[in-house]
Amino acid sequence: MHVQIILFDGFDLLDAIAPYEVFTAAAMYAKEEVTVKLVSAEGERMVTSGVKQLKLRASEKLVIQSGGIILVPGASGSVDANDPDAIPVKLQRATETELSDLLTEAFHNPDILLSTVCGGSLILAMIGLLEGRYAVSHHMGMDLLSTTGANAIHARVVDDGDLITGGGVTSGLDLALYLVERELGPRIAHAVEQLFEYERRGTIWRAEGNAPNESQKEDSLEAPILESSNQINELIDFQGVWDTTIATPIGKLSVLLYLSAENGRIVGTARQGKELVTFDNPVLEGNTLKWTMKVTKPMHLTLKFTVTVDGNEMHGVAKAGMLPSSKLSGHRIS
Repeated sequence: MHVQIILFDGFDLLDAIAPYEVFTAAAMYAKEEVTVKLVSAEGERMVTSGVKQLKLRASEKLVIQSGGIILVPGASGSVDANDPDAIPVKLQRATETELSDLLTEAFHNPDILLSTVCGGSLILAMIGLLEGRYAVSHHMGMDLLSTTGANAIHARVVDDGDLITGGGVTSGLDLALYLVERELGPRIAHAVEQLFEYERRGTIWRAEGNAPNESQKEDSLEAPILESSNQINELIDFQGVWDTTIATPIGKLSVLLYLSAENGRIVGTARQGKELVTFDNPVLEGNTLKWTMKVTKPMHLTLKFTVTVDGNEMHGVAKAGMLPSSKLSGHRIS
């Protein structure tokens, strides 16, 4: 069994070290060879963690061709959404390195079992790898995980075949023990549990078996037809082409918004570069327009927009999960 644990600037120590110790202990009991390495996308280097900038050495570059298990930890730091060095920002910085391409390659390699602890799943989600997949993250990141198109499951460990994800920080122990059981068998996993005097918590979630009964109230997502003269006037106020700027924590984005009316309902599309995206469920509430929209830049997300207009000026915000709200401003150009 070959395990590579990825280090990136700002990584959480326990996310990486807890699984490292589990796999190292498993190597003492296993008849087959078990290797455990701390690696980085850049190669051998000292990597600064998010815990008081304590550093660990990555012994080599992440290798995709060798197969085995790759584990991605989360980040540690501020949870203040307005802090420019907050955890979501650190995770996004990690996706802007060579790590993004390496993880994409690993994700599509059938010989690799990809695993994450805590916010590590958000790194995969931010680069568009978890859409439609079952996964978990730290409870504070579950909303953001959902906005990327993943099926966020509130469980300690989620097994989605070639993707195994763990929840909060200490779930790294549970995830690693489960991987040991899955790869080396329950007797080896039990021996490590006894050595650590620790027992795994919770049920491993899989998309198998009977689904529990759920009582759900179906709410109509269809936008209401505008009937009053005031509503019609407000619809007219929004129509046109708007040249907008969205100020995100990692830079400004220029987006053209195209708003029009069809059968008494407002519809819209957005263009960013060559990408054209249709608004999902645009709803006009008084003088406020709300809609959701999937974007791929600066990362794969579903954003929730809330905007108002004053003459030919538009102002509002775009929000995705735990990420800070991004201010939107613009003007009508036609």
